[in-house]
Amino acid sequence: MAISFYSLGAAQEVTGSKHILEIDGRPIMIDCGAFQGKRAESDEKNRNFGIDADKLDSVILTHGHYDHCGLLPMLAKFKYKGNIYSTPATRDLANLIMMDSARIQANDAAFLRKKAAKKGEKFTWEPLYGENEVIKIMNQFITLSYKRKMYISSNVQIEFFDAGHILGSSYVNFSISGQRKDKNGNDEPINVLFTGDLGRKGKAIIRDPDTNLPPADYIVLESTYGDRLHESIDVAMDELERIVKKAVAQKGKIIIPAFAIERTQELIYYFHLLVDQKRIPEIPIYVDSPMATNATSIFRVHPECYDEETHQAFIAHHKNPFGFNELTFTTSVAESKAINDKPGPMVIISADGMCEAGRVLHHLANNITKSSTIILIVGFMAEDTLGRRLYRREKEVKIMGDWYKVNANIEHINSFSAHADYKETLDWLREIDTSRLKKIFLVHGEKKAQDHLQKYLRENGFPEIQIAKYGESYDLQ
Repeated sequence: MAISFYSLGAAQEVTGSKHILEIDGRPIMIDCGAFQGKRAESDEKNRNFGIDADKLDSVILTHGHYDHCGLLPMLAKFKYKGNIYSTPATRDLANLIMMDSARIQANDAAFLRKKAAKKGEKFTWEPLYGENEVIKIMNQFITLSYKRKMYISSNVQIEFFDAGHILGSSYVNFSISGQRKDKNGNDEPINVLFTGDLGRKGKAIIRDPDTNLPPADYIVLESTYGDRLHESIDVAMDELERIVKKAVAQKGKIIIPAFAIERTQELIYYFHLLVDQKRIPEIPIYVDSPMATNATSIFRVHPECYDEETHQAFIAHHKNPFGFNELTFTTSVAESKAINDKPGPMVIISADGMCEAGRVLHHLANNITKSSTIILIVGFMAEDTLGRRLYRREKEVKIMGDWYKVNANIEHINSFSAHADYKETLDWLREIDTSRLKKIFLVHGEKKAQDHLQKYLRENGFPEIQIAKYGESYDLQ
């Protein structure tokens, strides 16, 4: 039996996660994410699927972020008929993400078509997929709770474990039988573990990353923050308090570009705590994202993913960490536009998290030239995104085709990251059973981060570290 692994996305880069585990010529896809970055380059990558979808044996989804699930509807276009396995919460969040993407693409196409017509030009761009493809692919999901084993073929069993990254996120362990015998002559499966995105201990709402895993022979490990360390959550709370008080003093607006899933709910939770502890005054907080509003509803119906503190707040004390007096969820365009006419101080949490699309662009365009504005970066910004340019504090940026001087204050808190940093990654590896570990493959990281993490892990007891390259196949025997 031949077992191999190769990547068709998130290989020496972040976003576009798409990995293949091939067992005796039968390919299993782990994640099917969209690339994000330069528009033309991302569009080309997203259309170049890299494998015949109808040949896939099955598909596994580790979690519901766009860069892991965003191209699943392409499978429907390419006639994939098999199953897609995920946790229940991941299925619900992925549905939300993909449907939102389909609507954004349809709106973009309509806008570009109209723009081309005015210029008398031919319009050629088409959406990657539409709502019909999302509906079709959702019918192919099979959900599996944490630590419930399932055979996806005669000799391949999968099991999900809590990755502690976002609601419903998982690592997936593949247990492949028929490969070797133990000392008693019994079958001893080969275990291949894909981490998806590895989370962190002590995050709000969700549980810590699980460490009670089967002994892995091979690990495919994310490396987003392979060269960075996060601050503690106590530091983050202090910083959030300082920034809010600063905005109050200058009667300004705090604009937070945040992913609709996980980061938004986490920020709401921490603002709730700060108000409850009387560390900040009650100022208006707007969550200006229909998807974030819907995602928060999904959080409410999946208490099986909560950590003990949040579980007790909901179940034992009937408190809602996702709602308090000064919090407003906006859904309509009119409500969103009305925020611009309101005076500060206020907080605006809006998607997209990397400032590449969505309502956050309008809030930035309306406020970025004002010195009273604070733009708070709370997550990873991929190369070639507006978010990365703001993070670098560039003096002038282009938003929706127009140039704007950046007079706003740019603040950054990295403690809210949902990804493990390099020390947290090492700590996690030391806690799981690596007694049989042969090799670790690094994916989902930029070159500098991967080079540092490879060196760091080698220096700390894990010598066999391979940085996976796009399309390069690695034998797992």
